Amino acid sequence: MTELSQNHCSIISLVELCLHGNQAAMLQLVERSQGLVFRLCLRMLGHQQDAEDIAQETLIRMFRSLHCWDQERRFEPWLLAIASNRCRTLLAQRARRPNWQLLDDSLPETSLAENSADLLAEEIGCALQIIPANLREAFVLFHEHEMSYAEIAEILDRPLGTIKTWIHRARRQLVQRLQNRQVLEKSTYALQAV
Repeated sequence: MTELSQNHCSIISLVELCLHGNQAAMLQLVERSQGLVFRLCLRMLGHQQDAEDIAQETLIRMFRSLHCWDQERRFEPWLLAIASNRCRTLLAQRARRPNWQLLDDSLPETSLAENSADLLAEEIGCALQIIPANLREAFVLFHEHEMSYAEIAEILDRPLGTIKTWIHRARRQLVQRLQNRQVLEKSTYALQAV
């Protein structure tokens, strides 16, 4: 049995126990899921408190909907679809209530990281918050959660070709932003077609 199928069987067992009210199984499922959900929420929302709130809501919704999960499919994409939908709802609410704080395009001297890897990670995080939510979501699921195009298409309920386009556009916009901020040299990075 492969590691992936062992993990899937383990999740199925946990879910079955949760559906029968086993508190220890519920706690274990939360512990296995909360980091994955929080990271997605944080990348999509860019705000720690909002990410914590949405991650908590996602876990509550997960338990309410466990009986709906199709055990023939992987658990993580199903769970991340719930988180993703909650994040999109919050982003739509934010868009209806504009925040009048201006985005400062320059980082204060005190927030600059000491080494270039930290600086690049910080710049990528800032750039991710500026690109459109649909591109950011696809990019994060692909690069940070290492999901396949097909899994992302299922989570976001979009055609496979759309997902590939979104990820390519997200990469292109991130590179362009990093080059404009002179974090990357213009000749350093050439985008390849997806």
